[in-house]
Amino acid sequence: MTDVGGGQKKRRALPRFSVRTRLIAVITIVSALGMLAVGIVVYLEERQRILNQVDDLLRANLDSARFLVEAGSPDTGTWAASVAALSAVVQRAAPDDNTGVIGLTDGAARLVPGVPLDVDLQEAPGFVPHIVDTVTTSDPVIGTYAGDGVTWRYLAVPIHLDTDTESTSTFVIAYDIEAELAEINSAVRVWAIATAVTVAVIAGAAALVTTRLLRPLRQMRETAERVSAQSLSERLPIQGHDDVSDLAQTMNAMLDRLDHALDSQRQLLSDVGHELKTPITIVRGYLEVVDAEDPRDVRDTRDLAVDELERMGNLVQELAAAAALHGPAPIRAVPVDAADLVRQILRKVQGIEGADATAGDVAEIVTSLDPARMTQAVLQLAQNAVTHGGGKMVLSSGVVGDHLELVVRDFGHGVSDEAKVRVFDRFRRGTDAAGRTGSGLGLNIVQLIVRAHGGTVRAQDADGGGAQFVISIPIVQKKATARGELVIPPRPPLPTPEVVTEKRS
Repeated sequence: MTDVGGGQKKRRALPRFSVRTRLIAVITIVSALGMLAVGIVVYLEERQRILNQVDDLLRANLDSARFLVEAGSPDTGTWAASVAALSAVVQRAAPDDNTGVIGLTDGAARLVPGVPLDVDLQEAPGFVPHIVDTVTTSDPVIGTYAGDGVTWRYLAVPIHLDTDTESTSTFVIAYDIEAELAEINSAVRVWAIATAVTVAVIAGAAALVTTRLLRPLRQMRETAERVSAQSLSERLPIQGHDDVSDLAQTMNAMLDRLDHALDSQRQLLSDVGHELKTPITIVRGYLEVVDAEDPRDVRDTRDLAVDELERMGNLVQELAAAAALHGPAPIRAVPVDAADLVRQILRKVQGIEGADATAGDVAEIVTSLDPARMTQAVLQLAQNAVTHGGGKMVLSSGVVGDHLELVVRDFGHGVSDEAKVRVFDRFRRGTDAAGRTGSGLGLNIVQLIVRAHGGTVRAQDADGGGAQFVISIPIVQKKATARGELVIPPRPPLPTPEVVTEKRS
């Protein structure tokens, strides 16, 4: 919304309420509405019951009046006049609480009971004329009179005898509806008080329960406020076995991952700084002492600088490759014939300078993996065998349980027990790596590739000496609908003896 001058009007900020306040409010309001609904239903049901009971009592008085009129006088068996019958009916009427009785003759009140009743039907001036106007036939009438400040439910019974043609008599009995309903009105007041107390108790209980339930969430917020890149040691207390405790466990696991990621980042920066420091120091030292007048010294210094810069470039490239394996989609798994993949990798290994590779047992199985990445991992293990194991190696594969294992076995001096644990760490080189080029990221990249496949890689002693590196990945059977969906890497040409000789010279 903008004002006339084109300026932006600020929207009025809505009041903010905490989750605890909203929960208490919702619980209290729902409880109050529930109590109100129950009270209304019970009140309406009880009110209708009382009104039905009044009508039943009026019908009972109607039956009693008919019986008395039909029975006649106790002395003669007949009534001499309708007034005599009316007198008997009025005298023998059994009025209840909140009732009144009257006898009408020729449209005027003539008879009343000999005992005082709760309701005087003559106190409402318009009641008798209303009865006279309503009763126009010999049929009894049950109706409601609402006027003169009263609400009465009445029964009017005309009494007419065949021998009496001179006068008309009417028996009238009425119930005071307001007085009858007053009993439940007092119960309504009690219900209203009880409801208010109950809702207050529910609100208090809701406040206690929500405070207890939301305490872990408040602790999570306070912990998140304290957490920073310099302080990730904070952890949430886990209490109970509910959704909140599960959330606390998830938060702690997330903090563990963040802590590990930051440690890895610090370690990476430290390792990269250490790796780049040496070539930079070497290049700078030689450039500072180079004799610009000596062409040979300049040429040697240039060659050394180019060599060190190339080594730093390779390091950066391998760091980028390792970073790509931490991305959202590090591999693209497709159904692959594992046996053909091992054979193609073997042909590529045979083209590595100094490699003497042969094939061992090969498992005939189709599984889902990224053939390019897996080829990269096995070739790196083969290069490692050339660098540290003398070059002679055996490539094989097998199925162990529900895992496919790719094995590169060399015949070198093996790997010490201490090195087996950390050989896949970044920038970790073997003890015999002195004088050899390399960034120390090769085996770490192998580990990242294997982990991206959901597997593991390990170094272990080989039977008869040497070491073997084992890649173990879970077998994922994806049925190919057509032969064209099965990926087989292109078969590279075998190296000619001349090429091999040139590489190894």
